[in-house]
Amino acid sequence: MPRVVQFEKIGGPEVLQLVDTAVTEPKANEVRIKVKALGLNRAEAMFRSGQYLEKANLPARLGYEAAGTVDAIGSGVSHVKVGDAVSVVPGFSMNQYGLYGEVVVAPAAMVVKHASNLSFEEAAATWMAYVTAFDGLIETAKLQAGEFAVIPAASSSVGIAAIQVANKLKAIPIALTRKSDKKDALLKAGAKYVVATEEQDLVAEINRITGGKGANVVYDPVGGATFAKLVEASAKGARLVLYGALATTPTEIPLLPLISKLPTITSSVIMTTSCDPKKLKAAIDFVNEGLSEGSLRPIIAKTFPLDQIVEAHKYLESNQQFGKIVVTV
Repeated sequence: MPRVVQFEKIGGPEVLQLVDTAVTEPKANEVRIKVKALGLNRAEAMFRSGQYLEKANLPARLGYEAAGTVDAIGSGVSHVKVGDAVSVVPGFSMNQYGLYGEVVVAPAAMVVKHASNLSFEEAAATWMAYVTAFDGLIETAKLQAGEFAVIPAASSSVGIAAIQVANKLKAIPIALTRKSDKKDALLKAGAKYVVATEEQDLVAEINRITGGKGANVVYDPVGGATFAKLVEASAKGARLVLYGALATTPTEIPLLPLISKLPTITSSVIMTTSCDPKKLKAAIDFVNEGLSEGSLRPIIAKTFPLDQIVEAHKYLESNQQFGKIVVTV
């Protein structure tokens, strides 16, 4: 019997269990996949620990991203066939579908053939990061060529994707990281500038880099106390997009910079794009073009076997990684 990852109570990585399960027949508009690789995401750790946008219905499954081969298709599915190499775009509730497993079912609308030049591990590391960045920088912020884009938590998989997307748009990515030990890796990944926020004056550095004009776009998964500095370092009419809530402290907005700079402060979630067929097609086309030409390429930080899913989640929460954590099956 194939195994899947399940948790029966909210908690840390140790609540994750590998359990045997019967093979599920795909229903209409569903695809069954023999999984080769899984991409790990912060959203899954938050779902497991009760901190996500929706609460888990226990016992719960987990997982937004998988890559593998089509094992069976339900009625109404015509864009893929048995044997195709595919990967899955996050665009569903984990209370309905969970992709951590050896054989899983996914909604057909989210299943795409991955680029032929990608390994299964790279395919599993693609869609959450790049569609999230597409939604935030293109659909929401409307980032333009020549604009400065500040990217906090830049060594995460979405941060790296955002750097690459900004470069593809001919914008100027400014990567933020806490310490300078990741500076060289971020520059190699495409950042034009790197600011170590615990070692440098964030506002002064961004003003220096932008010639005193400030950042046009801020794409922030953190919030918290640093957000006030990001507002202060923004240009007049800047667009600040929050797509996460990693900070444990309140997010405060300073009124005087807000009044004087007239920024737009908004939020972004991947489902805004992935659950809209027209936007999803545009995102998939953009990402596939970037993968084909080499301007977009996922960076894999570390791989774990499925048997080490607990250790993989512990590593995810350690914040040591540069790029995506992938689990092989």
